[in-house]
Amino acid sequence: MKLGKSKYLRGKKIVPSPIPGNARVVELVDSYFQAYNAGRLREACHLFANRMLQSDVTIGMSLTGALTPAGLGGSCVVPLMKAGFVDWIVSTGANLYHDAHFAIGKSLHRGSPFIDDRILRKEGVIRIYDILFDYDVLLSTDKFFRTVIRKEEFQKEMGTAELHYKLGKYIHERERILKIKHPSVLSTAYQCGVPVYTSSPGDSSIGMNIAEIELSGYATRIDVLLDVNETAAIVLDAKRKGGRSGVLIFGGGSPKNFLLQTEPQIQEVLQINEKGHDFFLQITDARPDTGGLSGATPSEAVSWGKVDPNKLPDTVVAYLDSTVAMPILTSYALAQRKPRKLKRLYERRGELVDKLRAEYFKGLKKRSR
Repeated sequence: MKLGKSKYLRGKKIVPSPIPGNARVVELVDSYFQAYNAGRLREACHLFANRMLQSDVTIGMSLTGALTPAGLGGSCVVPLMKAGFVDWIVSTGANLYHDAHFAIGKSLHRGSPFIDDRILRKEGVIRIYDILFDYDVLLSTDKFFRTVIRKEEFQKEMGTAELHYKLGKYIHERERILKIKHPSVLSTAYQCGVPVYTSSPGDSSIGMNIAEIELSGYATRIDVLLDVNETAAIVLDAKRKGGRSGVLIFGGGSPKNFLLQTEPQIQEVLQINEKGHDFFLQITDARPDTGGLSGATPSEAVSWGKVDPNKLPDTVVAYLDSTVAMPILTSYALAQRKPRKLKRLYERRGELVDKLRAEYFKGLKKRSR
């Protein structure tokens, strides 16, 4: 056995000092999140605040699971967008739909996950684990979306970023009329120019209501292929300007893959020379050995070209509940970093796709010689 000071013992000493009653989030994370997944969350906070939030990094965020019904849209996603800490988003449609409940003046309530759901059904109460709300919340939100999407400006084919931007304009106006104090995700995205995508637009109540409108003879159509090219164009442009791309992943599922597949779309499908995302930060409670996290651990993502192999040290996965990690990560970042200038990528989508197309055809021409 080699005696002496090992290089592996250079980490900060674990000091079991008592937590003061007035400890702030930054102090709690830096001094008391010392090991296990608390240690990984500390590393995630440091990676996000100290490295990913540099001005040259374009940050995409994915949202999976019922996060907005728990209030995390207004408490975390909105402040991150306003501070310029998130530049584009891929979300389940459900998160955007349930976030709209608050925007139209409806209420959701804390409850218990152990109530007899047969009784709730009789009383017209909907349950999302320990969140409870009246069935009318769904009906009123459905009516709001159907009324808005029947308007003339929606009678065309469009990607989900444009759909959500247009919806955000009406949601913002509804919040203004109702004097809603805290804005919703789509309202804020509309104001900040943050493009919001849904990888499976038919898999939510928003998509269900668009389907009802289609049955009525309206012309609203969703172009999911445009979404694929727009998101790839955002990532390619970040790199071509000499910048970097970072992904902030809450949960897994389709939004996670849609966020990450931008690099394989660039490299594998369009055959444009690229190496992968520069930063990878994921909060998840899934496991790779059961298939729930397959293809998405940072090292496995390297094999797909999703993550630059040279940047593997700049990756963190914290295995814990997003509803715990997101408020801590958000508070830490807001306390440690000044706001960044808004990139307003929504307004540049056409320009970015044109650049992607030009580079693709340039390579295609070379390969055909």
